[in-house]
Amino acid sequence: MCLIFLFSMVSLLKDFVESEFFLIDGDSLFITCVSNVNFKKGQTLHFFYIVEQFLHDFIQKEAKFVIVFFKDAENMYFSYPELQALRMILIQHLEHNTDVTIHTEFSNCLSPEWEIFLQQCYPYFLIVSERGITPCQTDFLNIFIIHALQKKISIVQPSGIESDVLRIYGYCASSCYSHRLIYRLIIQRLQTGHSLFRFVFKKFFLLQIHQTLSLLQNLWPEGADIRSVVCSISCSVTLKLYKKMLHKAEDCENLNICTENHNTQDLKKPPTLKEAADLCRMLCLTVVLLQRLPLFQRAKSRIITHVWDSTLSPFLRTLKKCEFFILKQLEARNNWNVNFTGLPDLTDNILWKNIAYYYEIEYRLNLELGDTLMQECLKLWNTVLLLSGDGDLGGLIPLRTTSRPFLTQKQTSPGGMCIIMYVFCFFLSDDPAVLSLSKKREFDELTHWHSARPLSDDFERTRCSSDAKSKDAKGRWEIQKLHHFYHVFGKSLIGSNRSVRIKTNAEKFIEENQKRQLAKLEKREEERWNNLSLYIEKEIKESPKSGIKRLEDFLQICPVKSVRFTAEMVGMDACFKLWMEYCLKTEAESRDISIIINLMKRIHIIHEKYSELLQNTHRQKLAKYLRYIGFDNLAHSLYPQVAQSATEKDISKYSVHMGAARFQLTYMGPYLFREERSDPDPRVQHFIPDTWQRELLDVVDNNESAVIVAPTSSGKTYASYYCMEKILREGNEGVVVYVAPTKILVTVPQCLEILLLSPHNQKWVKRMRYVIFDEVHCLGGEIGAEVWEHLLVMIRCPFLALSATISNPEHLTEWLVLIKRYWQHVESTMENSGSSQNALKASKKQQRKRIEKSSHIVRLVWYKERYNDLEKYVCSLKDNDFLIEHYHPCAALTVNHIEKYGIPLDLGFSPRESILLYDAMVHVWPEWPRMQELEPEEFSCFKNKVVIMRADAKKYEEELKKEVIHWTQLDRTKVLKDKWFNLIWQIIWAFQTLMKILRRLRGTRQCYKLHSLLRRGIGYHHGSMEYEERQVVEMLFRLKHIKVVTATSTLALGINMPCKSVVFMEDSVFLDALNFRQMSGRAGRRGEDLIGNVFFYDIPLPKIQRLLKSNVPKLKGQFPLSISLVLRLMLLVAKANDKEDAKAKALSVLQHSLMSFKRPKIECMLKFYFIYSLQFLVTEGYLNEECVPIGYAGLVSHLHYHEPANFVLVSLLVKGLFHKLCIPISIDGRKTFSEDVMETLVVVLANLFGRRYLPPCVENFKKKFSLSKVTLDDLPKDFAAVVEEHNNRMQGNFGSFLLTISKLADMRKEYQLPLSEIDFSGKECEDSELVSHLMPGAESRTAVSPFACLSNITDQDLFDINVAMLQTINLNVKNIPLLCLNKYDKTGRKCPLNAYALNFYKHGSLLALTLDNWLNMGDAFNLIRDFALVIQISLSELCDDEDDNVVLAFKQLSEAFKTKLWKKRRY
Repeated sequence: MCLIFLFSMVSLLKDFVESEFFLIDGDSLFITCVSNVNFKKGQTLHFFYIVEQFLHDFIQKEAKFVIVFFKDAENMYFSYPELQALRMILIQHLEHNTDVTIHTEFSNCLSPEWEIFLQQCYPYFLIVSERGITPCQTDFLNIFIIHALQKKISIVQPSGIESDVLRIYGYCASSCYSHRLIYRLIIQRLQTGHSLFRFVFKKFFLLQIHQTLSLLQNLWPEGADIRSVVCSISCSVTLKLYKKMLHKAEDCENLNICTENHNTQDLKKPPTLKEAADLCRMLCLTVVLLQRLPLFQRAKSRIITHVWDSTLSPFLRTLKKCEFFILKQLEARNNWNVNFTGLPDLTDNILWKNIAYYYEIEYRLNLELGDTLMQECLKLWNTVLLLSGDGDLGGLIPLRTTSRPFLTQKQTSPGGMCIIMYVFCFFLSDDPAVLSLSKKREFDELTHWHSARPLSDDFERTRCSSDAKSKDAKGRWEIQKLHHFYHVFGKSLIGSNRSVRIKTNAEKFIEENQKRQLAKLEKREEERWNNLSLYIEKEIKESPKSGIKRLEDFLQICPVKSVRFTAEMVGMDACFKLWMEYCLKTEAESRDISIIINLMKRIHIIHEKYSELLQNTHRQKLAKYLRYIGFDNLAHSLYPQVAQSATEKDISKYSVHMGAARFQLTYMGPYLFREERSDPDPRVQHFIPDTWQRELLDVVDNNESAVIVAPTSSGKTYASYYCMEKILREGNEGVVVYVAPTKILVTVPQCLEILLLSPHNQKWVKRMRYVIFDEVHCLGGEIGAEVWEHLLVMIRCPFLALSATISNPEHLTEWLVLIKRYWQHVESTMENSGSSQNALKASKKQQRKRIEKSSHIVRLVWYKERYNDLEKYVCSLKDNDFLIEHYHPCAALTVNHIEKYGIPLDLGFSPRESILLYDAMVHVWPEWPRMQELEPEEFSCFKNKVVIMRADAKKYEEELKKEVIHWTQLDRTKVLKDKWFNLIWQIIWAFQTLMKILRRLRGTRQCYKLHSLLRRGIGYHHGSMEYEERQVVEMLFRLKHIKVVTATSTLALGINMPCKSVVFMEDSVFLDALNFRQMSGRAGRRGEDLIGNVFFYDIPLPKIQRLLKSNVPKLKGQFPLSISLVLRLMLLVAKANDKEDAKAKALSVLQHSLMSFKRPKIECMLKFYFIYSLQFLVTEGYLNEECVPIGYAGLVSHLHYHEPANFVLVSLLVKGLFHKLCIPISIDGRKTFSEDVMETLVVVLANLFGRRYLPPCVENFKKKFSLSKVTLDDLPKDFAAVVEEHNNRMQGNFGSFLLTISKLADMRKEYQLPLSEIDFSGKECEDSELVSHLMPGAESRTAVSPFACLSNITDQDLFDINVAMLQTINLNVKNIPLLCLNKYDKTGRKCPLNAYALNFYKHGSLLALTLDNWLNMGDAFNLIRDFALVIQISLSELCDDEDDNVVLAFKQLSEAFKTKLWKKRRY
C-alpha cells in the first residue's frame, strides 16, 4: 500500500498547550527512536534516553498527550525478536517508571473501543509514522493514518519533529475529502477477510519460562532487580532450549534458517553448548557491571568496532525471544516484588562485546575483576546453573573456556565520509574581478540595499515625492484620493460612539454656548416628545418590538434628561398595559416574556439613572407594577406603603411565577448595570472612562510606561489613541510608534529594529516619545520573538505594552523595570559626564517647546473583567435540521482538570449561566448544605434588591465556582456536564458609500472576486491578501457596510474589528486556544452589544471543552543572540553619531535577555556566545581589530534574517564562484546571460535562501510532472565545497564554545533520565583492573550526554547530533549558524528542499506551485515575493565596476522575477 499525504511544517504547540491534547502512536514512537541515526543496536539505556528526551520535550512545554500501543502491532515484530523484546521493555518502563498515560487495551484502529475512545477525547493531532519496519507494518500504519484523517484528525510525522526553546515543529497533514473516499475503499477490501494480521507463536517458550520463573520466585521470595531476573531466566531457558536443539539437529541447516541476510558462503558451524555458556557468563558479567557501575564511568567506555559473528545469530535471537516472554509473564504476576527501576538499562551490547573482545584478544593481560564484582557475578551465574539444571556447564571461573572467535571486524568502505576540497584555479586571489567585490574597506550604510535609495527621513522623502506629483493634475488627484481614504480609515478606527480628545479653549467655549442654549433645547425636545408619544405608545401596543426600538432611538438622541425621564415613564406604562392584555388572553397562548424584560429594563433605568427626579407617585407606580408581576419583596423594598386593597381583584394571573433575583439573572443579564463612573474626565470628551482606563491616562500624562493586561474588546487600545493625540499636540517633533504582530503588519517590529540599529537614524530615533506594543505576548511567539525583545530593551522612551493573554504579567513587568533602571542609570551617567555640553545647548532648548522628561516608572495595569459576557453555542445538523445549542462553560471542565489546574481565570459565566449551574448543582445534590444560602432570592447580594448590578452577579458567580472546587474535594460525582439550549443568531444588512472605498482594490490580485463579494456584504481576510485588500475589508466591516467576514487567524491579533458574533467552522490544527481566545474576544462590541455570541460548527465537543478550559500562558524568552545581531550591534557602535547612546543600546541588548532573567547560568552562556561570535567575525574579516565593520559587513547585516545563508553568500563571493558561473554573452552589444546560467544561479540561491524542506516521504511520490520541478537539485560541487569549508570553520570556532559552556551543565541531572528521573550516578568502581581497562576515557566526551556516550558518540559528533548534547545547558545546535547541505530526519532519511523558486522561474506560474510543490496559493505568493526581495540586493554598493558580471546577473535575475510575479495580476 502506497499512500501520499501532503505534509507541511507547522508549530505543534502554541501558547495554550493545555488545550492541545494529542495522541502518540506507541509503535511510531518506538520505530522513530530505534531507527535514530545516533542509536547503536543493543544500547538499551541510550534508547530510553532518546525516548524520554522526545517525550520530555513535550512535557516541559506543558503538552498533554497519551500514548497508544495496539495489541495487533505486537505480532509484526515476530521476525525481529530483539525489537519485540525492546518494545515490551518500553511499554513496561512507561507504565512502571513514568507518569505518562498509555493505553494497551485496543486491538487496532478499526475496533469499536477505539472509535468510542476517539469520540470521547478527540485529539488535536496524532503523531504517527507513515513507514514501518516491514511492508506489513507500513500498511498497518497507513490504515491508521487514513482512519485518523477521515475522522478529521490531523497527523504528524514523528521523525521530522524539531524543537527550540519555546516551540516544537513537525510535518503535519490535515484531513481532506479524498481521505474519506480512500478509507471507504480500504474498508471494502478489509471486509473480505476476518483479520488483517495473523502470526503463529512458538508455544514451547511459554511453558519453559513459566516454570523457570516460578522456580526463581521461590529462590528469591523477597524480590529482585529486573535485570537479574531477566538475565538469569533468559540464560537458563535459552541454554536448555539450545541444548535440545543441538541434540535433535542432524546438521546445522535448521539453525541457519533463522539467520537474516547472510550468504551461503558465510554459513559456519553453530556454537557448541560450552561456547553458548561462555556467552552467557559474559552476559552475566555485563549485567553485574550495569548494576554496579555509575553512568559516569560507563560513559568512558572504549570504542569497539567489532560485531558479533553471524553464526551466533540463532542463539542471540533466542535470548531476545526469552526476554520478551519473560516480561510478558512478569506483567501478569502481581505477587512478586520486582524492582523495575533498572528496566531501561536491561542490556548493553557494546559493553558485552567489549568484555568479549578482552577475553578473546587481550586475555593475556590477566586483569583482576575485583572481589565485589566477582561475588555478584558468581551469585548470578550459580542461579543460572540452578535454573537450567545442567551442572556440566561449569563454574564462573574461568569466564571463557573456549577459543572460538565470537567477534568479527566490521567492514567499512574507505573514503566514505571524507570531505573533498576543491582548488579554485579559475580565479587567482589577486584577480581584479574577485577583488572588486571583496575589498576590506570600511563599510558605511548610506543607501538601502534593495532600492539603492538614500536612507533619509521618511517624512522628508514623502514630502519630496508629494511635491513632485503635485505638479500635474493627475498626481494631485491621486494624492487627494489617498488622503480622503486615510481620513475615512482613521474615522473607522476610532468609531462613532467614542472620542479620545484633549479639550482645547475653543471646545470649552462651545460647551458654555451649549449651556446657554439648554433652556431652548429642553423646550424644543418636550414639544418633539409630545408629538411622538402617542404614536410610540400605539406602536408599542401593535408591534412591541418596533415600538420599543423607536422609543430607544428617541432616548439615544434626546439630550434633555427630564424629557428622557418622561419618555421612560411612558414606555414603562405602555409595557405594563401590554403585559396585562397578554395575561388576559387564553392560557393556550404563550406569554411574550420580552414584554416583562422591557418593563423591568425601564424600571431599572428609571430607578438608577433618574433617582433624583423620582417622586413618591413615581415610586408608588413602580412598586405597583413590581407587585403585579409577582415581585412583592421588591415592591415593599421600593415603597413600603404599597399594599393590596380589599377591593382589588386577584392579580396572580399577571405574575411571572419566578423570584425577582432569578428573573433578573435569567433574562436580564445583558442589561444589568455595571458600576461605571459617572464623573466625566476633563481629558476626554463624549466618553466616561473606567477607573483602570483613567490609570492609563495618568500613565501617559506622567510619561510613564505600563504593561496593560485586559480582555479583548475591553478598551485597552483606547489608551493608545490618547497617547497618540497627546504627543501630536505637543509638537511636530514627537513620534509615536505603534508595533503590531499580525501578518498584515508583520514587518513593523522588524522595521523598528532596523531603525533602532541604524547608526544614521539616531536623530530620528531620539524623536520617539512613546512606543505602543500591541499583543506583547508575541515575546513568546514562534516567529520574531527575539525582535520584540530587542525592541523592549533598546527603546529609551516610555512604552505601553498591551496584551489579553499573559498569565505572568508580574514577571514581565519586573523584567521591564530592570531595563528601565538600566536606562535611568545610563542617562544619569551621560548627564553628569556631559554637563558642559548641556550648558551650551541650554539657550536652544529654552527656545523650543518644553517637552516633559520621560519617567522610568513601569506600572502594571491588570484588568480581568470583560465588558460584555460571552455565551457559547454549538451548531450541528440533525435530521436535516440546523440546531443551535447553548454550551455552558462548566461542561468543558472535568474533575481531574479542576483538581490539577483549578478553574481558568478567564472562564466566566453570564448571569443566566450562573443560574443554570446553581439549578444543576441542586439537582445533583438535593442535600447540598449551601443550597439555601446560594438560592438566588436568599443570596446576600440579591435579596430584596430592585436593581441587581453586574458586580453582584460576579460575586454570585465566584461563590458558585468556589463551591464547584469544593465539591471536587468531597465527591467526584458532583461535578456534572450538561447541555443548555436557546438563542438564535441574526444578521442585519446595511449599505452606504461602498463604491468609493472599493476603488482602493484596483490593481490588486483577484480584485474582481473580492469586489463582487463586498458588494453583497461579504468579505474574507487572510495573510496572503495584499495590504490594500485587507485594509478595505477591515474598514468596511467597521463601517458596517459588510456584515460577514470569513477569516483565518489574521484577525486574531492586533486588528480593530470588533463584532457581535464569532463562528468557528470546522476543526483545524491552527485552531488552538490562543487563536480561540483572541478571535472569540472580538465578539461583543463595547457600547454597541450587550452580549457577545460565540458559535461552534462542525467542531468535536472534546475540542470545544479543551479550548474553553485552557489557562492563559506564561511568557518565556527565546534565544536572543545571533552572529548577525552581534555584527549589527558593532556596526551601530562604530558608525553612530552618538557613541554613548549606541553603546548603551548594545549593552542593553546583551545584558537584558528575558531568557536569562534571574538565570545566571544562561546569562553566562550568552556572554560566551557573544565572545565567540566576535572571534568569528574578526577571523572571517567582517570586523577589524578595533571591531569596526569592514568588507561585506553591510551585506551580511542586511540579510540578517537569513542567517547563516548571509555568511555563506559572502564566502561564495570571496571565492569567485559567482564570477565563474556568470559568464555573459553579447546580444546587440549588451551583456546578457543565458537561461542555463540563470537557472543555475536560481539553484544556488534557492539552496541558500527561502529554504523550505519537504518531508522524506516525497521521494515516494511517483507521479511524473510534465514540466514542474518539485525537489531542488543539490548545489554544484564547487559551491558545495565552499559551504563545507564554511561549516568547518564555523565548527572549529564554536566547537570550543560548546566545550566551554558544557561546564555550566547540571551534572546531577545529566545522569538522570529526563522523564522518569531514574538516577544512574553512583560511586566509581576503583578496585577492578578490568573495569579501568575497558573504560579508559580516551575519547573527548566533555559536551556529550553520558547516555549518548554509550553509543560511542564523542565531541566530534556534536554538530551532527543535536540530541547528544548535554540537556541542561539550554542551547540548541541550531543556534550555531551552520548551513547544512543535506537535512536528515531522526531516522536518517533525507528531507529534500522544495524547488518552488526554480519551478516559478522556469514557468512563471503560481498555480503550478500549488499543484506540484505542495504549497497553497497564499504561501506560494509570499515565498516567491520574499525570494525576489533577496535577489534584489544591490551588490554595486561593494563594487567599483557597475558592469561587473555578478552585479549584472543578479540584476537580470531580479528583473525576471519581478516581471513574472507582478505582471500577472490574476492566476
